[in-house]
Amino acid sequence: MKRKLRGRGVAASWYGIARTATIDRAGAWAELDDGGTGKVVTGVTEIGEGILTLLCQVAAEEFGIKPEQVTIGDNDTARSPEAAHAGATRQTYMIGNSVALACREARGRLFDELADHWDVPVEDLRAFDGFAWAENTNKRMSMAEAVALCKQRGVVPVGSGSFTAHGTGLDPVDGHGSPWQAYVFGTQVAEVEVDTVTGEVQVMGIWAAHDVGRAINPRGVAGQIEGGVVQGLGQALMEDYQTSEGHPVTHGFAKYILPTALDIPEINTTIVEDPDPLSPLGAKGIGEPALVPTAPAIMNAIYDAVGVRIRSLPATPEKVLAALAEKRAHDMN
Repeated sequence: MKRKLRGRGVAASWYGIARTATIDRAGAWAELDDGGTGKVVTGVTEIGEGILTLLCQVAAEEFGIKPEQVTIGDNDTARSPEAAHAGATRQTYMIGNSVALACREARGRLFDELADHWDVPVEDLRAFDGFAWAENTNKRMSMAEAVALCKQRGVVPVGSGSFTAHGTGLDPVDGHGSPWQAYVFGTQVAEVEVDTVTGEVQVMGIWAAHDVGRAINPRGVAGQIEGGVVQGLGQALMEDYQTSEGHPVTHGFAKYILPTALDIPEINTTIVEDPDPLSPLGAKGIGEPALVPTAPAIMNAIYDAVGVRIRSLPATPEKVLAALAEKRAHDMN
């Protein structure tokens, strides 16, 4: 028997977006300001997932200006609409859609005045990259000029938006209900190499395909998927957070093993775009969902390599060696 054996495993997952079994909601304010710039006010909190960059992209597309011309305002909840928490893979779905709706209302006010000024149907107006124009005409001006014109006519192009994700509670008897409005799906394949002498498991590669709805920032989506895979690898092979009667008994990070750059394999991401029909943006999200199938795929790969099932995480070398010894004893009998 070879000392090191390789195997591959696959796992699929689904995940509900936004708050579970209840109504989720969020709001935002938006304004097209002097100079053709844009302002957005929302209570969203940036925790490293890139939501502020995404909101600048959303606002820029809806306003018809450049992302660098968008300012995201103070997120103090005493001065901004409710955005609720950063979690449940809800930021893009809830806040992104709220900002899009607010920006559309602000742009609509601007377009109403511009259509009246040009004497053209409002549905013929377009805006992109800092310019506004009427289709099939030579009427065109910068967004800075359009905002100035709007304000000269006594109208400030402002808007507000609110987006709601409807969910219901779960029946206490049979569990039926609609806990989420939108779902994402994903599949990952893991290739591992198992050392049958030491019990060490090395992940050689991960292939991850995830449905995110519309990918507003593909590079950000890929980064989220890679981050989820890294966390899943830690959960599968290293991290051992222990509790007793609901209290943590893990001593601290001194002996708590986390994945390092040397532990991370090549991660190959495939973004699947299946737009959500209930979302103004068509986007859903990809936060926690990228973590879900990683550990199961690795466990299945270990089984494919050496024929043992590890049923508790993490799959430490000690657990792998014990499972191999049990398998050999069973085979001898």
